[in-house]
Amino acid sequence: MTLDILAVGDLHLGRRPAGLPESVTLHHDPAELGPAAAWQRLVTAAIKHGVDAVLFAGDVVEREQDFFEAYGLLHTGVRRLVDAGIRVIGVSGNHDTAVLPRLAEELPGFELLGANGRWQTTRISGRNGSEVEVHGWSFTEAQRAVSPLAGHQFPPAPCPRIGLLHCDRDQSDSPYAPVSSAELAASGLDAWLLGHIHQPDALSAHSPSGYLGSVSALRRTETGPRGPWLYQFDGGGVASLQQWPLAPMQWYELSVDLGDLSDAADGRARLLTRVRELQEEARAQDWQPRLVGVRARLTGRTNLGGAVHEHLTGALRDNPLLPGPPGVFVDRIRLETLPELDLAQLAREASPAGLLAAQLLTLEAGPTDADWPGLIRDAREALAAEAGHKHWQDLEAVPLDDDAVADWLWQAGTATLDALLAQKAADA
Repeated sequence: MTLDILAVGDLHLGRRPAGLPESVTLHHDPAELGPAAAWQRLVTAAIKHGVDAVLFAGDVVEREQDFFEAYGLLHTGVRRLVDAGIRVIGVSGNHDTAVLPRLAEELPGFELLGANGRWQTTRISGRNGSEVEVHGWSFTEAQRAVSPLAGHQFPPAPCPRIGLLHCDRDQSDSPYAPVSSAELAASGLDAWLLGHIHQPDALSAHSPSGYLGSVSALRRTETGPRGPWLYQFDGGGVASLQQWPLAPMQWYELSVDLGDLSDAADGRARLLTRVRELQEEARAQDWQPRLVGVRARLTGRTNLGGAVHEHLTGALRDNPLLPGPPGVFVDRIRLETLPELDLAQLAREASPAGLLAAQLLTLEAGPTDADWPGLIRDAREALAAEAGHKHWQDLEAVPLDDDAVADWLWQAGTATLDALLAQKAADA
């Protein structure tokens, strides 16, 4: 058995999802898509899993004016958690510096750490008998220009230790509790659960410290899975770590490759194929979102990109909502296609673009071209020399087999050729 802690990033009760078109809100109530609904899902999931504690990393509430809405939601959820034997612990962030301490006073079972602006410690005992020590610090006013870690030392303990903090990492001039990665690493704690930045870090059992991210997407730019993180501790530290993507609404960037397209009208089918793939992935999740917002990117080499973009934006302008489950709406379609290249014609030119096109033709032909082995050999030597540079010594080695080298050359060559042709067009 493990000691299980559900770590919650920025919840922002009182906020509603932004950027929903009217045609979407006619079918989906925004109140059922934002932080309030995510909190209700979170409570149910925590009780079902039987976690030992739920920890908040600040900005639980959006602002002072949201006291009464937050009070009702938190009161119901906290009571359910406490009745299930789950501890609820949190720190305040820059958004809820005034409202969260007052809410904590009104909510039996909600434990606010560091409410006086000083580090405070509590210990969580798991159902398996193991323990985890939690160190927390809270904002006492909306801005704090000095690192909360300055001059502070955490005492040793016979169990894993974690930090709960709302802060701005590696932004020394920030007014929101600036801390450095070096300070966090030097603290000696086993993990840091951070709030403030809405984009979650790539957390794992091997890298358990970082930003938890927003629990639900509050803006179009907050793409990808959203939800709390389950930290499981054994006697030696973090044994496992996984995100619970339970946000009722999620945003995704979707790339639609239009390469080899013969008819602009077929672009719609390619978009729908990618949407269906996204829906299948969502339906396979433990917590299926109610709604997904898509920001589509049209990519690939085609001369029909502009026509596809015009066709899709026109077709989706009045009703961007596609049937589910889950429901999907297309918020934006960005044109990022590249023109088709006639390499054979370009290779006839006595110009840098012509010389590069000729080499790309050699790559395209593969080993049957007499010049291909030499091109790959020279490229491998150049790549190996660059890979051996001290700047990359901490990164995992990249294989340099023939196929990998050819792929690198093709990507670099076509990108360079596009740049040369764009410069030529601009000078014309």
